[in-house]
Amino acid sequence: RRVLTYADLFSLTPAPAVRDPQREIQLHLTGNMRRYLWSFNGIPFPDAEPLSLKLNERVRITLVNDTMMNHPIHLHGMWSELETGAPTRIPLKHTVVVQPGSRISYLVTPPVAGPWAYHCHLLYHMTGMFRRVEVRA
Repeated sequence: RRVLTYADLFSLTPAPAVRDPQREIQLHLTGNMRRYLWSFNGIPFPDAEPLSLKLNERVRITLVNDTMMNHPIHLHGMWSELETGAPTRIPLKHTVVVQPGSRISYLVTPPVAGPWAYHCHLLYHMTGMFRRVEVRA
């Protein structure tokens, strides 16, 4: 049996318009397994500044998992376009699972201004591994 990975995914329909990202954001998924403290870049949610995006800006987000756990990361209000090697057939996902000790990149283009949530979908990680995303016009 072969294990499927994100590299095996592709969209059945071509992407409508493929643009290069205007900038990149790298976030480290961090935590302490013994104390069950989780965060982005070592900063827990109460101390974190919001991530700032511009309306219709094309951004590459790279998540680096520095922990020994899977993290299903969910960005509200926009699609995560996985960079799987098929640039014209980019698969869209709402939640991206980042394996322990790995990294994954995806593209986002915020279609609506306003505040959005960005978090790990594991409830016991969410209190620290949470960020507010501000999309400005």
